[in-house]
Amino acid sequence: MNKNFTFKIISGLIIIGLAGLFCLKTFTKSQDENNVIFWTLQMSDFSDYITGVISNFEQENPDIKIKWIDIPFSEGEKRTLASVLSDNPPDLINLNPDFSTTLAQKGALYEIPAENTKQYNRAIINSLKYNGKLYSLPWYATSAVTIYNKDLTEKAGVKVPQTYEQIEEIAGTVKSKTGAYVFLPNITENDTMLKILNKYGINSPETITSEQSAEIFEYFKNLYAKNLIPKESITQTHREALEKYMSENILLFQAGANFLNMIKENAPSTYEHTDVAPQLKGMLGQNDFSLMNFVIPLRAKHKDEAVKFALYLTNNENQLELAKLTNVIAVNKKTLENDFYTKYSPGDLTAKARVISAQQLNKVEPVMKSSQNQKDINNLVNSAVQNILLDQGNTKQILEKLAKDWDELLK
Repeated sequence: MNKNFTFKIISGLIIIGLAGLFCLKTFTKSQDENNVIFWTLQMSDFSDYITGVISNFEQENPDIKIKWIDIPFSEGEKRTLASVLSDNPPDLINLNPDFSTTLAQKGALYEIPAENTKQYNRAIINSLKYNGKLYSLPWYATSAVTIYNKDLTEKAGVKVPQTYEQIEEIAGTVKSKTGAYVFLPNITENDTMLKILNKYGINSPETITSEQSAEIFEYFKNLYAKNLIPKESITQTHREALEKYMSENILLFQAGANFLNMIKENAPSTYEHTDVAPQLKGMLGQNDFSLMNFVIPLRAKHKDEAVKFALYLTNNENQLELAKLTNVIAVNKKTLENDFYTKYSPGDLTAKARVISAQQLNKVEPVMKSSQNQKDINNLVNSAVQNILLDQGNTKQILEKLAKDWDELLK
């Protein structure tokens, strides 16, 4: 065989082989570049919903693939922190706002362009901002309502309180006429006390030493000293409050609509006497709420695709479907206008609670903003609550020390 001809054949095969390898490499790289890694926190119970949304999104966006990974709630912060510091973090992560703010403070998150916020409740978007910038997008919210025992209110001859001041006005009457406490405030659980203080405009080291602040702490101290709230109020959580409510040892407690199902299943006789009302308000008249959101690590490789998918997850259709599955509150403005959030049938307590919760999102400002070292701040405030209620020092002096320690955490 002609050597030149053989050489040309071999050369041609090499070129074809190299071209094939190049194409394969390009194809693999292209696939990888469009593979968006999406983390959620303990959403496996709703896997049909999540996978359905992903499937629809991929059909509408054939150049983007979503890889979903569900993380146990208890491991969320630890795994997220490790991932965002790596060179290959997920592209979209479901977190709570407190930890999201911590990551934003560390410069670990991508700033969300303002044009991507038009579909959301404006007050909620404002609540997520850190130093005037947005580093997360909301997914869903909850806003506690007052769950109360109609039978106990009738026996005591009182109306359902709308403010903390009214709690004090009826506490003695409820106790003497029914034997039940008016409520168990679980004021040392997480940021409960800070949320109450925020309803009076107290949310900083400077305001925590104000006369108004001292009056609020003294208010709870007075209830505690007179045995008008359970002694466990300084140690127990909303779970214990739920138990006391189901056993009819307290008249009311504040929680999300999902707690109604627990009462119905575990204490049907109590559920028969149960109704719901708006959450207790303070001087400013706003409501508090909780939120879950999405963040995009600064080192994420597919930021634009992650934003696009987050917006898709929170569009009107997908928000409404999630709400009907979970009874959470939507953050999409259009979804909140749906009959699901504006109307309910008489006797449908869950729907009534949902409507009240959705309406409460219209009045949430000024919201309680997360700060640097938020968990440590919570602990400082909760320690001060315990010291004051147990009469372990002068209230003003305890609050002055709290302000000093709080200020140190912000430096």
